[in-house]
Amino acid sequence: MQTERIDRSREFLKDHIRQAVDFSMSEQALGVPPPPIQKPFAPGATRLDLPGPDCWPDVKPVTLAQAIQERCSRRRFSQAPVKLDELAFLLWATQGIRKQLDNGSALRTVPSAGARHAFETYLAVMNVEGVSSGIYRYLPVEHQLVHVATVPELAEQLTIAALGQTFCGRSAVTFIWTAIPHRMEWRYGLASHKVIALDAGHVCQNLYLACEAVGAATCAIAAYDQDAMDQLIGVDGQEEFTVYVAPVGKKLL
Repeated sequence: MQTERIDRSREFLKDHIRQAVDFSMSEQALGVPPPPIQKPFAPGATRLDLPGPDCWPDVKPVTLAQAIQERCSRRRFSQAPVKLDELAFLLWATQGIRKQLDNGSALRTVPSAGARHAFETYLAVMNVEGVSSGIYRYLPVEHQLVHVATVPELAEQLTIAALGQTFCGRSAVTFIWTAIPHRMEWRYGLASHKVIALDAGHVCQNLYLACEAVGAATCAIAAYDQDAMDQLIGVDGQEEFTVYVAPVGKKLL
């Protein structure tokens, strides 16, 4: 029975990988305006400016070879806080916008199929200098954080949503990436679901490499309670849902 389930799963995967892109029937081909590159926020929402690239004194020069060599999944963190400029750098490295294009897309610091960038970045902040504990979302257009919610016993709730993986709740900040499939489906239809998964890997690998420049550690998590994680960050689980999680904390010396 287990073998039959595995075989069916493999066939399903192969069918999706082979899915041809029918551009003639896409919303793009039909003249539908593209979805916004960033999820809207309430006009009165509390926002926090993040320091830009010229204000990152705690980001140390690291060669690409060093970052690749040292990159490692680490599940133990020190109790030192992550500094605001370090967090700003990590956010920029994973979803920062380099240039907005006239066609309703943007060039970012990570690759994405058709520059569609289907992700939003949420943060469960527990130990970041100058930032109160809570759930935030990164606004790459403004390079800001917008406050989403204050969650009592956030570390405990995060650990529960991560299926009991305690290192998640012991992080200074946990990155929680969601996908808004429509951003990719607008151009690629059913083939979107393959490239969204690929793009998530691009984003998380940049986090791993960027952590090496700020003395931080991370470990990607794909095993979590889908409903609990979606509820924690306040998304509907249908039009937007969690796809990847990565706790970040300072390295143990």
